[in-house]
Amino acid sequence: MALPGYGGMWEETARGSSASRPIVMTSIPQQRVVSQPGSYAQLDDEALILLFQRGDEHAYRFLVERHKERIRNLLFSMFHDPAVVDDMAQEVFIKAYQALPRFRFESSFYTWLYRIAVNKSRDELRRRKVRRFLTFQPLDEGMEKNLHDKMAHRPESHDAKELIGMGLQLLPEKFRTAIVLKDLEGLSYEEMAVVMRCEIGTVKSRLSRGRTMLRKALEPLLKEGAQ
Repeated sequence: MALPGYGGMWEETARGSSASRPIVMTSIPQQRVVSQPGSYAQLDDEALILLFQRGDEHAYRFLVERHKERIRNLLFSMFHDPAVVDDMAQEVFIKAYQALPRFRFESSFYTWLYRIAVNKSRDELRRRKVRRFLTFQPLDEGMEKNLHDKMAHRPESHDAKELIGMGLQLLPEKFRTAIVLKDLEGLSYEEMAVVMRCEIGTVKSRLSRGRTMLRKALEPLLKEGAQ
């Protein structure tokens, strides 16, 4: 999916976290299997959740397999740091496992799962902000300098997906989240409102402002490419 105003560069960013290790659900017990394994792949999310809630914990592993790459891509777009993607993805699925018995089917499973991932991302971003504050480092100083250095000194070899990913890191979390959910993950405004816990009008406002901020961050590169 192309980010408005950037063409195919955004699609490459979405695939930036392809090198990843398997998610190993070490905190999830392997027991109480009720259904035949061969039938799981044909079931939708709701049916798998119902099986899980009735005691079939093996059904959850199929939910993980079905959604793990989308969660990895979401986390990679939020952090642009492959080193943290797998650990955070594991935390997301463990949290979801713990909460799934109370799932009430008021939204789709993947919308609910995205909300967990976004909340985990916010927690991690807060921790990083506190660490930088305690060490007296401006929040985006290193990332901004790295981005500007790449644009200034190696214009002939820009890595589009890397620059867009780094540009996203310069955006405040609420604007970054809006861009990632809409332009990368393709969520509807209604789904975004559920994930972001705000009104649809707020979602649209954050998305519009975030796109403007990202275009401004990448403006030198876009002007260069047009020459």
